[in-house]
Amino acid sequence: MQPRLLIPDDRPWRVLGLMSGTSADGVDVVAIEVDPGGFPDGKPFRRLLGHRSSDYPAQLRERVLAAASNRLIPEELCILQRSLGDHHAQAARTLCEELALRPDLASLHGQTVQHHPTKGASLQLADPYVLAEALECPVVWDLRRRDLALGGQGAPLVPLPERWLHGAGPWLALNLGGIANLTFWDGQRTQAWDTGPGMSLLDLAAKRWLGLSFDPDGTSASGAVAEPLLDRWLRHPYFRLAPPKSTGREVFGEAWLDQETTLLEALPLADRLATLAAFTAASVSIEAARTAPWPEGIGGLVSGGGARHLRLRAELAKRLPLPLEDDATFPSGAREAVSWALLGAASALGIPGNLPEVTGASRAAVLGSWVWP
Repeated sequence: MQPRLLIPDDRPWRVLGLMSGTSADGVDVVAIEVDPGGFPDGKPFRRLLGHRSSDYPAQLRERVLAAASNRLIPEELCILQRSLGDHHAQAARTLCEELALRPDLASLHGQTVQHHPTKGASLQLADPYVLAEALECPVVWDLRRRDLALGGQGAPLVPLPERWLHGAGPWLALNLGGIANLTFWDGQRTQAWDTGPGMSLLDLAAKRWLGLSFDPDGTSASGAVAEPLLDRWLRHPYFRLAPPKSTGREVFGEAWLDQETTLLEALPLADRLATLAAFTAASVSIEAARTAPWPEGIGGLVSGGGARHLRLRAELAKRLPLPLEDDATFPSGAREAVSWALLGAASALGIPGNLPEVTGASRAAVLGSWVWP
């Protein structure tokens, strides 16, 4: 392998990963050590150096959600790109100062505000030039659009890093972010896609009816599940689509909740939240069944903010015939940022970062565009 960057080859690379998920609540920044010679054996990750989570201020989060709901004009989108760049840069710079770290490169996901894979389009905002100036290192960004250009979904891209992190299979990994996704590796073949809503609808409901950005531990979702309503939701066309497929807030976001508000508000508040938790769990169960039959003794590893939602976990335990345990390899919120750091290192080495069998792309490709300090 011939690195695309002039990074010393006599030591591990120090790589930052910056991830802003569909929960739209902030940015997670990690610093990791990467062995650039470890990719051929599937073991490039060496160790986590540090992690920092930086919540968006309320006004910034409101603008992100407005962009995802088509409520911003082009001028506001333009300014939001810079505002998100500033927030990401400050979070990354703070982590580097805490660690006394000079990174070799940074891999920037950005904040997804629109995702339209059937039209070959996806938009992640956060100005990479601001980040490159703040860190004085190369920055790779916009990693999804190469896959889209090749006819893929542009998502999910974390299954390959999941293989680098988990190693030999079989295993099933479930990430409960704003949108839920799963990855199943049987030792020979990877299956992965977005299963549907994760915490997106639950968090929007918490804001609307609790006045909170989220329901801590899911304690307010203590009511009964409205099964007729749940059954109707599960007839959504997304669940009839075969993979490869991906989704976002454009499908399971504010517009969806607005459409269902009248029926939901006919229920007690605790029942509304319980039914939304059951919707996430039931959709995960339906989609996970596509990967069956599972090898005997296999379990599932759960990560993401939804892993801490007690009612969601209880509904998953009831509906998914697979034992689940927390993926405690990394601090909460850090896992996808670690995956993004690994994808950035792969790009620096000219190694493809997508799996065509997962995204539907016509071929594997090196991902991302580079910004130089």
